[in-house]
Amino acid sequence: MKVGVAYSEPHKQVWLTLEVPDDATVQDAIERSGILKQFPRVDLETQKVGIFGRIVKLDAPLKPGDRVEIYRPIIADPETVPRKDRVEETEEG
Repeated sequence: MKVGVAYSEPHKQVWLTLEVPDDATVQDAIERSGILKQFPRVDLETQKVGIFGRIVKLDAPLKPGDRVEIYRPIIADPETVPRKDRVEETEEG
């Protein structure tokens, strides 16, 4: 069956489509994708993974068409980072 595997870092994004056995798990797809070789910093012991944005375990079974995602750790607390609101300019006159 065909599935996708996606991972991104600030300057490089990878989304691969690959063929896996019908009984493949999330971990099987990640290992077959080669992403662990491209991004040696990926640590499946500590990083979360998901399917279409839903966190799952590495042993979760896959269905045809699933997109496996490897998530990077959050490096800043979104509640403490100042928002960058867009300031709209207005014309006077």
